[in-house]
Amino acid sequence: MDSVTQILLGASISVAVMGRRTAVWKAALWGGVAGLLPDLDVLLGHGDPILDMVRHRGETHAPLLLLLFAVPMAWMVSGVHQQRELFGRWWWALMLALVTHPLLDLTTIYGTQVLQPFTDEAYGLGSMFIVDPVYSLPLLFGVVAALRVKNVARALSINGWALGLSTAYLVWSGLCQVWVTQHARESLQAQGLPSQQLLVTPAPLSTLLWRVVALDGAQFHEGFYALLDGGRPVRFVAHASGSALATDNADHPQLQRVARFTDGFFKVQREGANLVLTDLRMGQEPSYVFSFDIGPPLPADGSYPPAQQRSPRMDVGQGFQWLSQRIQGHDVAPPGQ
Repeated sequence: MDSVTQILLGASISVAVMGRRTAVWKAALWGGVAGLLPDLDVLLGHGDPILDMVRHRGETHAPLLLLLFAVPMAWMVSGVHQQRELFGRWWWALMLALVTHPLLDLTTIYGTQVLQPFTDEAYGLGSMFIVDPVYSLPLLFGVVAALRVKNVARALSINGWALGLSTAYLVWSGLCQVWVTQHARESLQAQGLPSQQLLVTPAPLSTLLWRVVALDGAQFHEGFYALLDGGRPVRFVAHASGSALATDNADHPQLQRVARFTDGFFKVQREGANLVLTDLRMGQEPSYVFSFDIGPPLPADGSYPPAQQRSPRMDVGQGFQWLSQRIQGHDVAPPGQ
């Protein structure tokens, strides 16, 4: 999820755990810091945008390592505020603020290496979009209330209810994903299309509209389903995946990295003499968040230049207009299609 939401989640959890034992502002401050810390790995450049992509959410997002890091952090915080007797409680608060960061990230499709240091495999449920105000706003309301409401008991109660509401929304999004996935499989089967390799993720900013991608050899099928569509079948549009190019260049390290990180949901195109790799999981045809020019096919000596990120973005105004219409159940084509 976005860093602002992670700060709010960390602050809300810390306030809930610390309760009346310390000033609310102290709990909110350090909980917010703990919620932000795992994302500081974005400051570590690896000299190549593909490496930056696949190594983000690595060791700093490992719950086991964060659990251990919470010990010195709690020792420092309890010392700064001269509350050594609350070391154990600070550890619980900061540990939960740290560990819930990768667990929340796990609900997105990007990929989070939650099993580090045992494996660098990235996992993503894809039930939440990276930015979702319906999840974030209750957290914001709860934290602000905790800081401003003078009645401490009432302030803590509001924060607790807000945290519970946001958590319930995560459950809602997961249930929606399960239902839309089943409906998408039925639509694919009815149209004679394969449904084994299927990706179902929410559209931007909402769980009312879902994007479906089904891999089918040399092509992939993309469709959208809104909860207000009334049960009508998902309408799919086929696009070239460049599977032949992927096979011909299967020994290219950059292609291998992208293939593994995306779990096969990528496409390959040739632009002039160069190959372009696109992550199909984030964005929609023809506009994606991650698209990379990796240069010409791999030469005999195995050398290759750093990738160049070249992610085409759709017009924001057109995108929001389409999103609004599609959420309401209107079967309109996405921008650029």
